[in-house]
Amino acid sequence: MLGHVWRFQQDNDPKHTSRVASEFLRENMPEVIDWPSNSPDLNPIENLWSIVKHNVEKRIPSNISELNQYLVEEWEKTPNSMLSSLILFHQ
Repeated sequence: MLGHVWRFQQDNDPKHTSRVASEFLRENMPEVIDWPSNSPDLNPIENLWSIVKHNVEKRIPSNISELNQYLVEEWEKTPNSMLSSLILFHQ
């Protein structure tokens, strides 16, 4: 779809490195970047998810509906300045 001008990054979690997944990547991805498993210090989105998760947990959702609602609310409350900081920190 994008040709050979892009690279694929995934976190090497064991469920992403199964034989079937590995074969698919070998056959369909021009390049897969080596990346340590669960490395929030290397991936800004992991840090953002950690912040959102912490904020949701503080609100103590009591059911799936509240969990979904709190996730959306906390995600939307994230200031752009925090997103910029996370990205700049990782450059």
